[in-house]
Amino acid sequence: MTGGRLAAVHGSWRTALRIARREARRARRRTLLVLVMIALPVFGLSFAAVSYDMGDLTRAERIERQLGGGDVALRWESLVPVTQDAWGESAWPVQGEWVGRTRPATAEEVRALLPEGSRVARTRWWMTFSTRVGRHVESIEARALDLTDPLTRPLAEVRDGRPPVRPDEIAVSPAALRRLETRIGDPVRSIDGATYRVVGVVEYPDNLRDVVTMAGVIPEAAVGSDTWLVDLPGPLDPGLVDRLNAQGIQVVVRDPLPGRQEFTRGMRVPDADEAGVVGVVGGLGLLEVVLLVGPAFAVSVRRRRRDLALVAVAGGDASHLRRIVLADGVVLGAGGAALGLLLGIGAAFAGRPLVEQYVLGERLGAYRIFPSALVAIAATAVLAGVLAAMAPAWTAARQDVATGLAGRRDASRPRRRWLLIGVALTVAGTALAAFAAGRTSQTGVLAGVALGELGLVFCTPTLVGVLGRAGRLLPLTPRLALRDASRNRSSAAPAISAVMAAVAGSVAIGVYVASDETRSRELWQPGLPPGNVLLTHSGDIPADPPSADVVATRARTVLPDATVTPVAIPGCAGSVREKDDCAAYAVVPPEQRCPYTSSDPVPDSARRDPRCVIPFQEPVDVYLPVLVDDGAALAPLTDAPADELAAARRTLAAGGVVVTDARRVTDGQVRVEVNYNSGGPPTGRLLPGYALRGGLSVDRLVLSPAAADALGLSAVPLGYLLDTAGSPTEQQTEMLTDELFEIGPMSAQVATADPPSDQRPMLLLLAVASGVITLGAAAVATGLAAAEGRRDLSTLAAVGADPRVRRLLSLCQAGVIAVLGSALGIVAGLGSAVVVLAALNQRYADSWPVQPPYPVTVPGVTLAALVVVPLVAMGGAALFTRSRLPIERRLD
Repeated sequence: MTGGRLAAVHGSWRTALRIARREARRARRRTLLVLVMIALPVFGLSFAAVSYDMGDLTRAERIERQLGGGDVALRWESLVPVTQDAWGESAWPVQGEWVGRTRPATAEEVRALLPEGSRVARTRWWMTFSTRVGRHVESIEARALDLTDPLTRPLAEVRDGRPPVRPDEIAVSPAALRRLETRIGDPVRSIDGATYRVVGVVEYPDNLRDVVTMAGVIPEAAVGSDTWLVDLPGPLDPGLVDRLNAQGIQVVVRDPLPGRQEFTRGMRVPDADEAGVVGVVGGLGLLEVVLLVGPAFAVSVRRRRRDLALVAVAGGDASHLRRIVLADGVVLGAGGAALGLLLGIGAAFAGRPLVEQYVLGERLGAYRIFPSALVAIAATAVLAGVLAAMAPAWTAARQDVATGLAGRRDASRPRRRWLLIGVALTVAGTALAAFAAGRTSQTGVLAGVALGELGLVFCTPTLVGVLGRAGRLLPLTPRLALRDASRNRSSAAPAISAVMAAVAGSVAIGVYVASDETRSRELWQPGLPPGNVLLTHSGDIPADPPSADVVATRARTVLPDATVTPVAIPGCAGSVREKDDCAAYAVVPPEQRCPYTSSDPVPDSARRDPRCVIPFQEPVDVYLPVLVDDGAALAPLTDAPADELAAARRTLAAGGVVVTDARRVTDGQVRVEVNYNSGGPPTGRLLPGYALRGGLSVDRLVLSPAAADALGLSAVPLGYLLDTAGSPTEQQTEMLTDELFEIGPMSAQVATADPPSDQRPMLLLLAVASGVITLGAAAVATGLAAAEGRRDLSTLAAVGADPRVRRLLSLCQAGVIAVLGSALGIVAGLGSAVVVLAALNQRYADSWPVQPPYPVTVPGVTLAALVVVPLVAMGGAALFTRSRLPIERRLD
């Protein structure tokens, strides 16, 4: 480009920007509308970016929270020499494997490795403080340190009272104060029987949640991780760090050590798949903003068609007209970006306490912004404005000058090539989504859906024109609304497309989520009869576990109808091996085994071979290994019919085994083998067997005590089975474990008939999001149409139309946008979901073993909300529209 040409373009843009600023001041309401729609996403993104930047602590801030008032911090957790990075944030063995310490170091051992005159203070982290609040046991993170020591005092802030100094004193964080329902001066009794007095409220900047602070004089046997803060008599000698590393001590320093590796910590770089997903989702969001803002620029061009025609008469060519309209996008995009950035930064600064307390759970770093992210956000906002003005700019450049000077509408129709492009994009997007779904590529699926939606956007103007011609069969008011949408396709089509895109995305995701939930429900296999509870010992199994009667007495205070049965698992007999080092299993006879494996090319005959049909599903909630039982646990374990249970108990009494897979029983016998995980060949023998065919469909093996003894196994107590009248609630389960805590800590697993996940909140959220966009698009398009159609309303008033016509017209105009957009979105969303699910099902059908397909499940809550939203939009348009028809004097 020559210098003269470049100067001409620069001057043309400067003039166009000046015209855009003038137009923005003249059309204040339309300008405010565009600014708000662009500023809202900018506000959310800038708030998130600034909050993230303040939450991403610098290395100096991280180290300051670790060192407190010390010069260095020592972590002696290794018995072998280690090497570390320049700041001491990570360490690893010099050679070989990491060997951890078996006991904490003492202050004398640490001082012996430091220069004379050094002063040390110990802090112990990652402890647990358990107490009972009412009938519930609360376990809270605890830390032990002396907050009266100048070395440790900067690590926390005493908000009220004083720090603990005696072994029977504690301080709590504000959150723990509320959770424990206590006050300063009140006693708190721990689970182990010790009583502490609350003497203060202490806050740690790295943890604003529940924390209990204990005095630094805790017993040496307390479990935790020690960090020693050190005040050196002089500057840090790098040689001292080398000597400490040789002893297995990691040294955290304020300044980097010379000659050491320095690792940077920053934002994690996403992989290609994650980056693709973020890019496609961001592109869809940008498209949504462009479609919502586009009608305002289209109306602006129509209202200024005479001014633009005058520019053409004065010698302006098509490029000048395009720049004038595109300059509107630049000015309003920049204005929306500036407004959104100011509000986002201000909200991030003002909302720091809320983000710290309820989102991150820790104090943020210094006040700062994220310049690179904010520049990218602002550039995206300007790009959105330019893209929204692009279609009106091309329309303005092609308008007939004589028609524009006369103030008449341009009757040109959309070109057929846009329809062909739209159809081609829709077909290509559908094919891409199906292809990517068959290969489980999230990026490809999203890209295909986005491409299909973009194709529907290109097809929308033609569809609006077809519906406008069909409106002659309707009554007056809806006919006027359809005619208006058809004549003003440049503003109606983007609004309809925005609704369609939002609804299509909501329906597609909703159908996939609902279908996945239905498939998960079909695949769900409880490990116990639904409602029954498995109680297992937490931690090591006690040498003398409580009896079933003792457990039943306490359990019935929560579940009055519960029956308790102890259960045991087979373990290695003797003391040579660990008890859990043996595994028993029932062998399927060779003639009953499937001859195909997952690695073989599987013929179609394999899918019809009954030997290859897996009769059971793996339990997904409660897992029970092989059991040793005399028959008492069979009923709560399998829920089999009474006659089968009686026969199974007779088999166990005779020294046999019970299975649920009939293939394993041959001539009344089952071969059971024992595999020794510590080495050695498996051993086994034939035992009398009985197959339970009724009850729970789970592969199970129950050994009688005599059978376990014959296999060289012993019965190791596992816990207890609770047979309940109904499924316990979460609150009852929590109360049950609290009630049993005093006789031994136990965990409770409840078998449920359905998966615990409930996707209804997510589906409702999707419907609400698309509903908000639908209402916004309908409101914007209806308002712009009302402002543009004042001359038509004046004509209606002049010929004596009823004032209610204006309300009905607004209702119908909103209905055209909302109903048409929602209908197209529902069809597009359902089509996209069906294509993706069909591709997934084809992939599962070709897999081995055969996986159950995805059923096509349409979420009723989503569709119900999407049906109601257009009605709300139409009612709102009628409610907020004045009935009085305007009468204006015309000069033409």
